Amino acid sequence: MKGSIRDAHQVAPSQTIGEDPPMPASDQLVIDIDSVAKTYRGGVQALRGVELRVHPGEVFGLLGPNGAGKSTLVKILMTIVRASKCKGRMLGSAIGDKSTLTRVGYLPEHLRFPDYLTGEQVVDHFGAMAGVPKPVRRKRADELLDVVGMSEWRKTRVGQYSKGMKQRLGVAQALVNDPDLVLLDEPTDGVDPLGRKEIRGIIQRMKEQGKTVFINSHLLSELELTCDRVAIMVKGEVVQQGTIDELTAESERYEFRVSVHTEHDESVLVGSALDLTCETIEYSAGVVRTTVADIHEIQPMIDALRAKQITIHSIKPTRNSLEDLFMNAVEAGGGDPGGVRKRRRKDAKGGKR
Repeated sequence: MKGSIRDAHQVAPSQTIGEDPPMPASDQLVIDIDSVAKTYRGGVQALRGVELRVHPGEVFGLLGPNGAGKSTLVKILMTIVRASKCKGRMLGSAIGDKSTLTRVGYLPEHLRFPDYLTGEQVVDHFGAMAGVPKPVRRKRADELLDVVGMSEWRKTRVGQYSKGMKQRLGVAQALVNDPDLVLLDEPTDGVDPLGRKEIRGIIQRMKEQGKTVFINSHLLSELELTCDRVAIMVKGEVVQQGTIDELTAESERYEFRVSVHTEHDESVLVGSALDLTCETIEYSAGVVRTTVADIHEIQPMIDALRAKQITIHSIKPTRNSLEDLFMNAVEAGGGDPGGVRKRRRKDAKGGKR
């Protein structure tokens, strides 16, 4: 279908999304949606009033366990799935406006290509579907296959590609129409650590070119390394949204690594130096942890430890990781983070390039 890059799912009819006037380009959010809901047959609620804001030129990550509704949301944005309820805009136009999709690149999860096509034929084919003129898409195919590290395989049939190679090809086809917005659903799935690093580099170059990148992923470490802002989705709802620094600000604290060189029991000595009944201080296995975020407030703690001749090896600021943030959000929502845990263990084994 001309004007978009799609997966094998049936394209839904156009959605009717309000009649708000277009926003001025200077103030326009790339994605600005509100109250997005999707209920499937049998009463299964995939989305429950999703609100999301994505700013121009940023890399935005959507994180959630299996079944949270991430892919359903992206398919609604791409008009592949029809929302039960939806208010909002993408690239200044109402969700469901198919003409907008000419400015969007899309890598679906589990995208498959015909085995008999070569890599350059795949990119050319998707370029044709997106309405890219033939001379332009041939040139773009060569450039993009080089960017994703697939130049040597451009004449090789897809049936001989590894999973990681197919994923790289998927990234290339998502860029063939030179989009303003790129939607990547699990872009590093099946890609080995070196390949993931290269894809992160590609995403960074997209950002440098002024493109907005929206990433769906289970891979917490990838999002933490790549994204400017993230949203956490649990059971069809976005429960947190912002920069990682903003979302973890309340968990800021200092940690001391210490040791005792006397016959005194270490925990007793540290406990006598610091009031461990205080809610903001705890000690375990040579590490003093405090929830105090102000460096000036830890000076009395340093003095108290030194007064007891306790050696301080290091003092470092720390805060929750994206993984901590995610696990807390999912558990608070009564969800199961196990899907992400399993995925991370599987990913640690690496995939083919």
